[in-house]
Amino acid sequence: MTDKNEANKALIDKINDVEKENNKTFSNTQKILLTTDGSITAILDVLYGKITLTTIDQHFENADAEHAKLVNVPVGEQINFREVIMHKGDKPLIYAISHIPLSRCNDNICSDLIRADIPIGRILKNYDIESRREIRHIYIEEPNEKLKEIFGTDEEMLARDYVIINNDEILMWIKEVFPISHFTEV
Repeated sequence: MTDKNEANKALIDKINDVEKENNKTFSNTQKILLTTDGSITAILDVLYGKITLTTIDQHFENADAEHAKLVNVPVGEQINFREVIMHKGDKPLIYAISHIPLSRCNDNICSDLIRADIPIGRILKNYDIESRREIRHIYIEEPNEKLKEIFGTDEEMLARDYVIINNDEILMWIKEVFPISHFTEV
């Protein structure tokens, strides 16, 4: 039986492993952003004042095998793909993508996802959605051309992906990315 006082040990171990494998030391803020099982939006709001969100792309698509597996739906089920930048003024803070099975969203949530630049954390809070986050992976990745353009750098990126679970089903899969030099002095 696992020690009940060790709930966060796996996340701390993940961070320690990524630091060790890449010979890096992350700031406390970076560690918080990578391991939180709460709203990134709320953390950024505390650090910077209310942040804003810009939607780069948002569309419906039929889930291919890879995306169906991420959100635990049959291949072909309709999902919402959303790609956003969370920023303060003109400074991009975090780039995020999400896959959301439409069958698991009520009409109000789907409507807000589609027509508004509202962070997912705020949408969940606005509709009192009881949920939990399960962090799947924490890692460092090389930036693709889109990330280089968004952040104006070709440095390595810190990334994580996780699922938001509601009523024992995956409501959303989310990946968040930011340059390794971000959040080192906050």
